[in-house]
Amino acid sequence: MRPTLLALGLVALLLTGVLSLAPPAHAQAVPSTTSSSPPLTGQIRGPSELALNTNGTYTLNGSGGVAVQFGKFIGKITWSVTLSAVDLTGVSVNPSNGTFKNGSAATVTLTVGKFAETVTLELHLTSLFGTQKSYANVTDSVSVLTPYIVSAKLNAGPNAVMPFKVLVTLDGRLIGNVSVPGLNALQSYTVTFRYPSGSLAAGHHTFELSVADEHGLVSFSGGRSTVSATFYVAGAPPNNALWYAAGTVAFFGALFIFATRVAARRRGSGRR
Repeated sequence: MRPTLLALGLVALLLTGVLSLAPPAHAQAVPSTTSSSPPLTGQIRGPSELALNTNGTYTLNGSGGVAVQFGKFIGKITWSVTLSAVDLTGVSVNPSNGTFKNGSAATVTLTVGKFAETVTLELHLTSLFGTQKSYANVTDSVSVLTPYIVSAKLNAGPNAVMPFKVLVTLDGRLIGNVSVPGLNALQSYTVTFRYPSGSLAAGHHTFELSVADEHGLVSFSGGRSTVSATFYVAGAPPNNALWYAAGTVAFFGALFIFATRVAARRRGSGRR
C-alpha cells in the first residue's frame, strides 16, 4: 500500500508542477505600446517660393506615436517650428508652437525678409500619452526670391468703401490677392503685389488685377475694373561648354593625326 500511495503522490506532484508552469486558460498576450502605435509622422504644406518681404501660409499636421493606440487618438501631439537660413533678419513664423488634438491641423504664417536665400522650416513633433513619449522631425525648404512687382492706383467713387481684396491672376490663374483697407470717398490707394521670379517659364506672361466684385465703388485709372501687364521672360542662355570641349578634342585629334602622318613620311624617306 505504501509504494502505491507514494507513486500516486509523485504523479500528483508532477501534474501540479506542469499545471503551474502553463498559463491560465483566460490569459492573453497584450501588445506593447510601441507595437500598438503607428509611427509618428508629420507634414508641412504651403508655397515652396516666396518673394522678398512677403509672407505665406503653411498648414502643419502630425499623427501617430504613443498618442494613437489601436487606431484611437488617446493622447496629444505637441509641435514647434524652428527656422534656419543664412540671414534670419526679418524672418519669423507665427505661431511657433502648439498642440494637435484628435487629428487637428495647425496654420502658421511664415514671414521672410529682404534677402534672397533658402529658409528651412523644421517641425518638431512630440507624441504624448501619460509618461510615454515619441519624437519625430519634418523639414521643408522655401526659396526666397527677387519678385516681380505689380502696382496700380485705385480710386474710390463718391461713396466710402469698406475693406476689400484685389484679386491677382497670372496667365488667367488666380495666384493671390491684396487686402485694401477701407477708403473714404474719392480717396486713392496704390495696390502692390509681389510674385516670386523663379518659377516662370520662358515666354510671355500676363498679370491682371481685378476689382470687378466691388460693383463700381472703386476703379483703376480710366474707370476700369481690371488692369493688366504683359511681360517677357527670357530663356536660359544655351550651354555651349560641351560643344567647345568637343571641338577642342577634335582639334587636338586632328593635330595628332597630322603629326603622326608627317612622322611616318619622314621615317619612310629615311629608309630609302
